[in-house]
Amino acid sequence: MRKVYVAGHRGMVGAAILRHLQNRQAGGEPLELVTRTRSELDLTNQVAVRDFMRAERPDVVILAAAKVGGIHANNTYPADFIYDNLMIECNVIHQAFAAGVKRLLQLGSSCIYPCAAPQPMREDALLTGVLEPTNEPYALAKIAGIKLCESYNRQHGVDYRSVMPTNLYGPGDNFHPENSHVLPALIRRFHEAKRDGLDEVKVWGTGKPRREFLHVDDMAEASLYVLDLPRDVYEANTQPMLSHINVGCGEDISIADLAILVAKTIGFTGKITQDDSKPDGTMQKLIDVSRLSSMGWRARVRLEDGIRETYAWFLDQAASDIRAK
Repeated sequence: MRKVYVAGHRGMVGAAILRHLQNRQAGGEPLELVTRTRSELDLTNQVAVRDFMRAERPDVVILAAAKVGGIHANNTYPADFIYDNLMIECNVIHQAFAAGVKRLLQLGSSCIYPCAAPQPMREDALLTGVLEPTNEPYALAKIAGIKLCESYNRQHGVDYRSVMPTNLYGPGDNFHPENSHVLPALIRRFHEAKRDGLDEVKVWGTGKPRREFLHVDDMAEASLYVLDLPRDVYEANTQPMLSHINVGCGEDISIADLAILVAKTIGFTGKITQDDSKPDGTMQKLIDVSRLSSMGWRARVRLEDGIRETYAWFLDQAASDIRAK
């Protein structure tokens, strides 16, 4: 029986990965799943992580824990984003190795690529240019995570892998009015505008930037797909100094068109305007997914369907919050 520790199981991605593993478990796969909440285990605490790894001795570690947020959060709390993410990665990866863990998968972000990288962004665009200033601290921490895995592989012969997803969304997303990413922020804004009878919604930026969106269930499926690849297959499609794999759907959409799609899904019929006093961020972020596609995995959830499902989850959570009061 494999013992699998999922770090960050209450986050959007970690929860989706845990659901998929639980489905495998229910289907008869011999798995022992280990989780800890933040109050039970502070991943920024080296001693606590060391003691946990020594006690549990997992066979596999999935590192989905991270401090994440949108443009506003990254701009406002840069020290928190670089410190917390570096500490989580250093503690989990090193203490996993010290406890004898041979296989680990860490999740990063497509923000690791330079803001002027050729589109779509290939894995070998890493460290070839300047990062987007609004999220540079977070991106540097995620790059460090990749290099940690590569270094432990080279020096110690372990099998630590990294997957770099595009923008993720879905059930369990963060809908905070200031600290959320663009898609959940739009869902909340248009929902509240419809609820309050507003006739106009302002969307941050010019609307021209293009973004790629991947449903979190697709990300969970891709993560486990990469984790389960035989080592020779994985290494045949990577390099010792370029060991991460992009995960995305291979299509993008402008923020303006995304706003229209979200408004249509929610049923908001008012005017949509752009607030060009707000930052746009990188003008395009489309990742090259040909490497993962060549290994046999492709995204399945259409954006329209995913937004509809995510909005249904948002409404259900809002109703649950009301009932809880």
